[in-house]
Amino acid sequence: MKVVHAVGVDGARSAMGVVVVIDVLRAFTVSAYALAGGARECLLVGTVDEARALAAATPGAIISAEVDTLPVAGIPISNSPTKIVEAEMHGHALVQRTSAGTQAIRAVAKAEAMYAASLVVARATAQACLLRGPQTVTLVASGDFPEDHACARYIEAVMRGESTDVSHLLGALINSERYEKFARGDWPGFPKTDLDLALATDRFDFAMPATKDERSIRLSVERA
Repeated sequence: MKVVHAVGVDGARSAMGVVVVIDVLRAFTVSAYALAGGARECLLVGTVDEARALAAATPGAIISAEVDTLPVAGIPISNSPTKIVEAEMHGHALVQRTSAGTQAIRAVAKAEAMYAASLVVARATAQACLLRGPQTVTLVASGDFPEDHACARYIEAVMRGESTDVSHLLGALINSERYEKFARGDWPGFPKTDLDLALATDRFDFAMPATKDERSIRLSVERA
């Protein structure tokens, strides 16, 4: 099995085989908590206008959106797993628009199968990939961020049956000014509790397969 690492929209466009698009802070952490909370699906779109239109056409839909990591006026949930945990998600669809994760996964063009991933579903995602018996797995960090690279390296280690220390992999994030700012709660729409929720490695036992239709990419729950 060949494992390829790629970054961002350009990396997603060229991704081959089974493709895993990773966004730890915070898009696909939000997706995982929504599905764990009983959401029937997550619908990923490219723009805020598309999010509003799709939500209006989807009974019971809830929107989570940000632009350049900042909240959007009129949308209470700004890509925050904390807000998702606090919301009543059971039976609802979550429509998501973000600046990194939803853009990268929408750029994937040639996948044999596709998953959205974050640390909270990392091991389950690795196992789902292995069950497909792929020749190639492409792990796409949706942004050039240490947490996305750490998650990709962890997923590869699990697929290869290797042990690894996730806390060590996350060292570059934990020691960064960016992390300190998030931990202080200084970022609009980014409660500091989002960090604990996002870094809870393997919290959930499901993967999130992604399928495309004309309007969005749909995430659902897949258990081994």
